[in-house]
Amino acid sequence: MRQDDRVTDDDAVPAAPLDPSVMRKHYRAEGLAETDLAATPVEQFARWFRQAATEGRLFEPNAMVVSTADAEGRPSSRTVLLKHFDDAGFVFYTNYGSRKAQDLAENPYVSLLFPWYPMARQVIVTGVARRTGKDETAAYFRTRPHGSQLGAWASTQSSALATRAELDASYAELAARYPEGEQVPVPPDWGGFRVAAQAVEFWQGRENRLHDRLRYVARTDGSWRVERLSP
Repeated sequence: MRQDDRVTDDDAVPAAPLDPSVMRKHYRAEGLAETDLAATPVEQFARWFRQAATEGRLFEPNAMVVSTADAEGRPSSRTVLLKHFDDAGFVFYTNYGSRKAQDLAENPYVSLLFPWYPMARQVIVTGVARRTGKDETAAYFRTRPHGSQLGAWASTQSSALATRAELDASYAELAARYPEGEQVPVPPDWGGFRVAAQAVEFWQGRENRLHDRLRYVARTDGSWRVERLSP
């Protein structure tokens, strides 16, 4: 092709409107069997999380969709970063005045969704959220970058702002008060939530939409049973 024959963006035919009904991906053939699972959901999550972080090439493998509902059952969802997990639960941090925190104060039941799309995997955690202790919150806050510490003070999360300039001015004032290298105190209205899992589902995409869905369900004695769900 000669250079003059090349099609430029200006010459290209306008793209047709995207039709979501015809968008399809063929998922992986290998599946997830009961015999593949770890003894506990946290152990299994650790396996998949490690793979998502190393093999999956995901932008933020610890990103999860946190879904809450208020006292009247009105739901809301947002993406939050997981900061710790162990047998006691899954931990994230937020402003206690935010919508999610207000929902959890009224209704502690929560769902966490890890959408690892490039790997055709999802993990869904359902359970009860409780605030982390002050010492645990302070220990995590100290690990945050200086700018993120200031941001926790500058933003009254979920409240209405007149302009972006209002937020920037608040941050600039804090940056002057607590310059780089100076310890920033933990905001009194900021902290963590630990979600104690009652059920954890591991979803693996399969061919022909016959996905594997294996769910750990907590027993009253602290052990777990595993059930297979129809896709």
